[in-house]
Amino acid sequence: MSIELPSTIHRYFETETTNDTDSLSDLFSVEAVVIDEQKTYQGRDAIKAWKLEAKATTSYQVTPLEAEKAGEQYVVTGRVEGNFPGSPVRLRYFFTLRDDQIAALEIKP
Repeated sequence: MSIELPSTIHRYFETETTNDTDSLSDLFSVEAVVIDEQKTYQGRDAIKAWKLEAKATTSYQVTPLEAEKAGEQYVVTGRVEGNFPGSPVRLRYFFTLRDDQIAALEIKP
């Protein structure tokens, strides 16, 4: 089931193509939580540091393939390809939004 995604989620994936971590962190609420590779990052500063580290250590791009709404979450399946072992991979991005900001994001296979 494909759905129209909120603009905040579209902008999240647009920031993946740039190194604009300020714009990325502004998409998140002040107390937002990101879980990626079984690590938790809470707050805009931690989320910005997470993305800076990811961009510094790995060259990659994300292509959203499909999306659905599951309860209060938007689930986006994306193809991630880059210079990392096992590339390309499909990852699922579980977004929870509040007041047009990302309150939570969990990324998992």
